[in-house]
Amino acid sequence: MCGIAGIVSQAPIVDAGRLVAMRDTMTHRGPDAAGLWCSDDRRIGLAHRRLAIIDLSPAGEQPMLDPSGDCRIVFNGEIYNYLELREELERDGVAFHTASDTEVLLAAYRRWDVECLSRLNGMFAFALVDRRANRLLLARDRAGEKPLFYRRDGSTIAFASELKALMADPDCPRRLDPDALDHYLAFGYVPDGMCLLAGVHKLPQGHALAYDLQTGAVRTWRYWQLPDADAAPIDAEALVGELDRLLLDSVRLRLIADVPVGIMLSGGLDSSLVTAMAARVVSGRVKTFNVSFPGHRGFDEGPYARIVAQHFGTEHVEMAAEPATVDLLPRLAHQYDEPIADSSMVPTYLVSQMIRREATVALGGDGGDELFAGYPHYSWLQAHRQIRRYLPSPLRRVGLRLSERLMPFGMRGRNYLQGLLHDAPLDLVQFNLYFDAATRRRLLAPLGAHAATPSPEEFRASVLNHAGGSLVHRATALDFQTYLVDDLLVKVDRASMLTSLEVRSPWLDHRLIGFAFGRVPDRLRATETDRKVLLRMLAARVLPKELDLTRKQGFSLPLAAWFKGDWGRFVEEVLHEADPALFDRGVIEKLIREQRAGFANTQRLFSLTMFELWRREYRVSTSARPARDAVA
Repeated sequence: MCGIAGIVSQAPIVDAGRLVAMRDTMTHRGPDAAGLWCSDDRRIGLAHRRLAIIDLSPAGEQPMLDPSGDCRIVFNGEIYNYLELREELERDGVAFHTASDTEVLLAAYRRWDVECLSRLNGMFAFALVDRRANRLLLARDRAGEKPLFYRRDGSTIAFASELKALMADPDCPRRLDPDALDHYLAFGYVPDGMCLLAGVHKLPQGHALAYDLQTGAVRTWRYWQLPDADAAPIDAEALVGELDRLLLDSVRLRLIADVPVGIMLSGGLDSSLVTAMAARVVSGRVKTFNVSFPGHRGFDEGPYARIVAQHFGTEHVEMAAEPATVDLLPRLAHQYDEPIADSSMVPTYLVSQMIRREATVALGGDGGDELFAGYPHYSWLQAHRQIRRYLPSPLRRVGLRLSERLMPFGMRGRNYLQGLLHDAPLDLVQFNLYFDAATRRRLLAPLGAHAATPSPEEFRASVLNHAGGSLVHRATALDFQTYLVDDLLVKVDRASMLTSLEVRSPWLDHRLIGFAFGRVPDRLRATETDRKVLLRMLAARVLPKELDLTRKQGFSLPLAAWFKGDWGRFVEEVLHEADPALFDRGVIEKLIREQRAGFANTQRLFSLTMFELWRREYRVSTSARPARDAVA
């Protein structure tokens, strides 16, 4: 795992000192080595921080030049099938001088040009300069596991693995994008393609970008998308066997490393199945790690993780987490570039910190819920569609107005009722909404008119236009293209990278993604009464019988309990000092009062706190013009 940065321009402007500053904001992503290259004409500069995983020798350092001298690359991630690609290229006469996957990626590009992207099984974000084709190529993996930010300024393009690296450039303005903020308040994250800083973008999952070195023209395209569902009938037992083989091979590939590897074991279905497969592949004992919350039974996964660890004889390490000190929150706000409202960033960071003492790579369980329909709303949506058949549209419209008026925001069950009463496809949006449109308007009243185009709800609906098929297929595709990439994968990447730990997700192997979306029918994903049907069938074969496979928890915080102590006082202090030119104080005070009265506003208050800590940390201006003191 690494951090990359670069500047490419039509004019000779590249400053090595500026590139070094950008690069070294990401030392946590690559503490093992640092690299820098600038072209003689000062139009191209590439920078790299290295976390050595494959080929630990200096031969694997970057920026890496291919033997022809035409192509140079900086690369963040892992190509899991690099050994197979290497063998194929060697049969074509390619000679290799290192044992690294970076050199294989360079050779694959030389052999297949941009078509090499479809051959890669991995998580990656890379920048490749090709002087033959006069092109800078940026690319991001299919699921979006690895981040890539970029900013265009005239004929110049700058890019980096983390937003803080772009902000190390004094020319990068720090102005808030109100449309992106509107999306953040709605969903707790900023969608792919957008950024909280005006003028900055994220390359979306499964996309590539080409910058013409001669003209400065930019072209962005999608090189991969989710498959359509196959309607052909398939035997369930045959699918279980296919899933077993695919997951086993995915885990096998992700265990390849020249450094110690462990597993983040929550005791849930996804990470437990990963552990089961690893136990088959590894000749010795697998290392597993868990964070528990003693005294909070609803949040403590420790007992379930121990069942799995004992069954497979793993070398299990468990850390009992006491309430994390609030001093951790400003540090995480700095690390996350853009805030996310997901408080499980805290236990994710804690378990990453623990694992890093004993391993450099960890396997996680992310992606299983989106691929195989694990969230409760996949069942609720199906039940709601049945109920709505008996609720005329006029009655539902009246019900919506009454629920908005009589049920305060934060009242338990409000989002559920809104999901029932909304028409498709907006019913898919309601379950996990942080702030609805009316509350956002009141909260952001000091900003004045800022109408987001498109609105967050319309954004979600537009994503659905790319996802045909059944309700379950559309709902899981929506979460794969939004919540997974913009919340879960951001959470894991930033938290783990802060500790210089590489996290790999076996469920996000593109073969498993294609299998889940293209071959598994709805009845084996989610019904009105059951979820992850196919995964539970596999679990019945390979996991211990005493493990409860029906619960749904994962890494979570007992935030409501912690809110009654130091965390609550800290949150109130931060929000009382929030910029009054941005948030309406009356709305914030009301959220705090209702939380004390028993409403479910802890996650909403956490989301506002993380945003405010981020805004202060990076001195982001809320005005239309960049503030002079907003640029460090």
